[in-house]
Amino acid sequence: MEFRYLPMTKEDKQEMLDAIGIKDTDELFADIPNSVRLQQELDLKAPVNEYALTKELTMMANKNVSTKDVVSFLGAGVYDHYIPSIVDHVISKSEFYTAYTPYQPEISQGELQAIFEFQTMISELAGLPVANSSMYDGGTALAEAVNLSAAQTKRKKVLVSEAVHPEYMQVIHTYAKGQNVEIVPVKLDQGKTDLHHLEDLLDDEIAGVVVQYPNFLGQIEPMESIQKLLENQKKTMLIVSSNPLALGYLTPPGEFGADIVTGDTQVFGIPAQFGGPHCGYFATSKKLMRKVPGRLVGQTKDENGVRGYVLTLQAREQHIRRDKATSNICSNQALNALASSVAMSSIGKHGIRKMSEMNMQKARYAKKKFEENGISVVYDGSFFNEFVIQLNQDISQVNAALLEKGFLGGFDLGKLDESYQGQMLVAVTEIRTKQEIDQLAEELGDMHV
Repeated sequence: MEFRYLPMTKEDKQEMLDAIGIKDTDELFADIPNSVRLQQELDLKAPVNEYALTKELTMMANKNVSTKDVVSFLGAGVYDHYIPSIVDHVISKSEFYTAYTPYQPEISQGELQAIFEFQTMISELAGLPVANSSMYDGGTALAEAVNLSAAQTKRKKVLVSEAVHPEYMQVIHTYAKGQNVEIVPVKLDQGKTDLHHLEDLLDDEIAGVVVQYPNFLGQIEPMESIQKLLENQKKTMLIVSSNPLALGYLTPPGEFGADIVTGDTQVFGIPAQFGGPHCGYFATSKKLMRKVPGRLVGQTKDENGVRGYVLTLQAREQHIRRDKATSNICSNQALNALASSVAMSSIGKHGIRKMSEMNMQKARYAKKKFEENGISVVYDGSFFNEFVIQLNQDISQVNAALLEKGFLGGFDLGKLDESYQGQMLVAVTEIRTKQEIDQLAEELGDMHV
């Protein structure tokens, strides 16, 4: 046989059709009008044997470039960080690797405890008392927060800073459309949310204000000033999307009065892996505990007084009363949440602070080296580990040249808007060496002349 898997035979097909009482597969689609059905064969290659298929796919895969092959200065939401070797050892254990939703606590204590630990660490980083068991990624977590604010306040308008990740913004718009929520952008001033514009937009119809901290351009938003603007807004919620590694050093959004804090834990134990999957987090106040999308794991005791863990406070309408649902997420990224939990536990509380400090120090060293090589840095404000530089060449051409030199360059901001032409968002993490930073600065300096 040419295939490792077992293809379905005509006999198999007929046996299944007989079992459900129909003559052919066309009857399965009888309720779908012919006018919307595909009337031709799919335009696919003819099937080949396993060896030929494996060879073709391997050749395609080898065209990819990963962070194992080049030195990455690309961030923009996905970062190249240190991952302790223990992470892969733990998540590869079969009881975690193949686990599904732990509905049966009596056989899922390990999985439930791992999720509980994740919730606890996220709660500490965000500065809020409640965190759920994770979500798909940072974008969906933020969009869920937007919809929650509208449902909670009974208002249909949300202000979103233009410094929020553009892909997150797209997800927000998609979610908001289904709930008839109006998304109003807040302009920027020197790479940060324009406080004057925000103040002008605030009124009694605003459900929530969304900012990113640090924001997409790397700048650290003035959270205290934003909080003061919202002090007289009785119902308006402050929603913050945060890089959790940055919160190892920066003041947690919860201490600035944030009602909901979301983000992506890819920075802890999850490789870039060509864009996903990731792990979103969602933290909030006790007041909103019963409105949190997804699920929470609670700690309790059994009849013998032994500590145990259970799923609790699940929003049941996500499962059975879907017409009343405010969220369509009723699952979580348990395996990736476990990876983040193991990474955070391995690095430790003091280690995370040191790791975040190293990101800040190395990014500032890179900024200094770029300026010494004649490259201007666009914004003067405080930043975490990303900043924007201005070049006098097309960024796509610059990145192509850098790739030839063994570097994965920064994100081309010109892809987002013409006003950003020639600007590159550079990310410097703790694993970048002085030699790598110096060499990149020299290469960019030579191209910039």
